[in-house]
Amino acid sequence: MNEATIPLVEPDLVLSLFGPRDQHVRKIRDVFGVNVTHRNGPVHVSGEEDAVVRATTALERLKSLVQRQRELVPDQVDEVLSLLRSNAPAHEPAAVEVIYGGRRIAPRSPGQARYIEAIRKNEMVFAVGPAGTGKTYLAVALAVEALKNRAIRKIVLVRPAVEAGERLGFLPGDLQAKINPYLRPLLDALHEMIDHDQIKRLMEQDVIEVIPLAYMRGRTLNEAFIILDEAQNTTVAQMKMFLTRMGAGSRIVVSGDHTQVDLPHDARSGLTDALSRLKSIKGIKAIRLTGEDIVRHRLVQDIVQAYEEGPRRRRGGT
Repeated sequence: MNEATIPLVEPDLVLSLFGPRDQHVRKIRDVFGVNVTHRNGPVHVSGEEDAVVRATTALERLKSLVQRQRELVPDQVDEVLSLLRSNAPAHEPAAVEVIYGGRRIAPRSPGQARYIEAIRKNEMVFAVGPAGTGKTYLAVALAVEALKNRAIRKIVLVRPAVEAGERLGFLPGDLQAKINPYLRPLLDALHEMIDHDQIKRLMEQDVIEVIPLAYMRGRTLNEAFIILDEAQNTTVAQMKMFLTRMGAGSRIVVSGDHTQVDLPHDARSGLTDALSRLKSIKGIKAIRLTGEDIVRHRLVQDIVQAYEEGPRRRRGGT
C-alpha cells in the first residue's frame, strides 16, 4: 500500500475541487481504485503505487484548473481522468525535441497532449480551437522535430492571404512585402526553435518554405511536413487544392479557429466543410481545443470566454 499527500487549495476553492457532494473525488476513487480522504487539511491518497501516482497527478491538474478559473465543470474532470486512466505511465506524452537548440516543448494541458499524440499517430490532423491554444506552435515544433530525426525532408508552412478588415492593395511594397505580414506568425514560431542564421540557410536550401496558400497550386510534396495555418479562411475549393498536394511520406496539419473567419459572408469555410466531409476517413484525426488549453497570458483565456459568452447572452435576450 502506497500513500501520497496533496496540500489543499484555498478554503473557498475546496468545494470547486471536490465537486458537489464530493462527486469529483468519487470519480477519482472509481477510476483509479484508490482511497481518497480529506478532513480539514491535506488530501491523502492511498492504494497501489501506479494508481496513487495517477490519482495524485489528476488531483494536481484539477487543483491547477481550480486555482486558474475558480471552478470546474464535469467535462474537464472527465478529460483529465481519461488522459490518465490508460495503462501508460502517468506522465505527459514525450516532450517535443526541437532541432539544433536542444529545447524540449511539453504539452501544458490535456487538450494539447491529445493534439501532440494525434499528430504523431495520424498522417493528417485537423486542429480547431481559439487563439492561444498552441495549434500552430506545437505543429511547427513537431515538424522541426521530424526534420531533425530525418523522418521528413522538408517543412512547408502555409497561410491564406486573407485580410482581417484591411486590403492588400493599400499595403506598401511589392507582392512579397504585401504577403509577409500574413506569414509572420509562422516565422515567429520558427524563430523560437531555430536561430535566425539556421532558418535563413534552411530556407535558401529549400528545406523550409513559408508560403501563401496560392503558391501551393500544381505541386506534389513528398516526404514533407505541411502545416496550413488560419485554415478557417480557406474556401472549399482552396482546401481541396491544399489537401491534394500531399505526396508519399508526407504529413499534414490543418489548424484554425471557427470564430475568426474573414471570408465574405456568402463563402463557406473550407475548414468547416473538410471537418464534415472527411470525418470518416481512416488516418485523418480532428482535435478540438478549448479555452482551457489557452497558454498565452492569463487574460487571454478570460478575453476568449467573454467574447464567447456575449453572443450567448444576446441569444438569451439578456
